[in-house]
Amino acid sequence: MSNQLWNKQYAKFSAYGFLKNLRFFDAFFILFLLEKNLSYTEIGILYASREIIINIFEVPSGFIADTYGRKNSLIGSFLFYILSFIIFYASSNFWVFLAAFLAYGIADAFRTGTHKGMIMDYLKINNWQDQKINYYGHTRAWSQKGSAISSLVAGAIVFYSGSYQSIFLYAIIPYLLNLLLMLSYPNKLNLSKQAKNKKDVRLKLSVFFSLLKQPKVLKIMNASALHTAYLKAVKDYIQPLMVSVAMLIPLLSSVEVEQKNGLIIGVIYFMIYLATSRASQLASKVASNRKERISYQTLVWGFLFGISCGVFYFYEIWIVALFAFIGIYLIENMRKPILTGFIADNVPNELLVSVISAQSLISTVITAIIALVFGILADGYGIDISFMVVSSALLVFTFLVNHFTANSKIRE
Repeated sequence: MSNQLWNKQYAKFSAYGFLKNLRFFDAFFILFLLEKNLSYTEIGILYASREIIINIFEVPSGFIADTYGRKNSLIGSFLFYILSFIIFYASSNFWVFLAAFLAYGIADAFRTGTHKGMIMDYLKINNWQDQKINYYGHTRAWSQKGSAISSLVAGAIVFYSGSYQSIFLYAIIPYLLNLLLMLSYPNKLNLSKQAKNKKDVRLKLSVFFSLLKQPKVLKIMNASALHTAYLKAVKDYIQPLMVSVAMLIPLLSSVEVEQKNGLIIGVIYFMIYLATSRASQLASKVASNRKERISYQTLVWGFLFGISCGVFYFYEIWIVALFAFIGIYLIENMRKPILTGFIADNVPNELLVSVISAQSLISTVITAIIALVFGILADGYGIDISFMVVSSALLVFTFLVNHFTANSKIRE
C-alpha cells in the first residue's frame, strides 16, 4: 500500500477493527452455551432471534447513520454491546440469554456497514477512491489480527480461571476503548446534519430504493450476503470439533480438560485469524487477476469446503475437517474487501452505509434461516450431517442462481 495512505486516520481505522474483534468469548461461544445445558435447537433459536432483531433494525440503522451521524450510531452500538456482555456474564437461563442476544443484535445492526461507509467517505475526501479494495483490505487485516490476539487472550483466561463465563467481563474493556476512539474521529466523517426536513429524507429514501432496483447492485449484494450469512451461522459449531482436535494433542494431560481445551482452542483460533488477516491483505491482488467471476467462484469453493468439513467430521478425521473449515474462513476474508469495493464503485458515497445495511439485511435473513435449520439438524443427526446437508443445499442454490443469471450480462 502507498506510503501516503499510512497516516493517523488509517491508524484509527485499523485500531477500531482491532479493538472491535477483541471479543474474547467468540472462540468459546458454543461451548459456553452447551455448558449452560442448552440444546443445539435452543442455540439455533438464539442465533436466529439475534438475526431477526438485526433484520428489523438493519436498514433503519443504516439510514439513521447516514442521516444523523455515523459516529453517533457507532457509539450507541458499543453501549448495546457492553449491555449484552454484562447480561451474558450474569445469567445462565435461556430466556435471559435471549435478552442478551437481542441487545447484541441491536448493537450489530447499528454497527454493520457504518464504519465501512466512513472509510469510503474518507477515501473520497482525499481522492483515493481507486484504493478502495487495497485500503479496506489492509484495515480489515487488522480486524483479523485482533481476532487472533483475542483468541490467545481468551484461551489464557479460560486456562487460568477454568471458566468460560468470565471472558464476557473482560470483553467489556476493548469495547469501552473503542467507544473513546470513536469520539476522537473527525466530525467530517460523522456526516451529521443538524437541520433535517421531510423533503430531504424523502429524497434520500427515493434514491436509496432506486439503487436497490438496479440488477448490478443487487447481484453483487446477493453474492456477498450469501457466503457471509453461511459463515456467520455455522462458524461457532466448529468449536466441538476443536475439542476433538485438542484431545489428540498429548500436552497438558495433568490439567483439567476444560483448561486444556481453552488453551489449545485459543492457539488454533490465533493461527486461523493470522491466516485470514493475510487473506484480507491479498484481496486486491486476487481481484486484479480474477475479477470477472470471482464472487461466483469463491462462493462455490466456500460451500465445497463446508461439505468437505462435514464428510471428514463424519469419519472422525478431525484435523482434516478443521483445515476444510479454515478454508471457509479464508474465502470469506478474501471476498469481503473485494465485494465491498465492488459495491462502493456502484453506489453514491452518501448512501453507501444504507446500501451496505441493505446487503446486511439480506445476509441476516439468510443467517437466521441457516442457524435455525443447522441447529435442528445438529440435534437430530449430528453436526457432521448438518454441515453436509446445509452446505450442499446452498451449493445447489448457487448453481441454480448462476444458471438463471448467466445471460444477464452483468459484470461485477
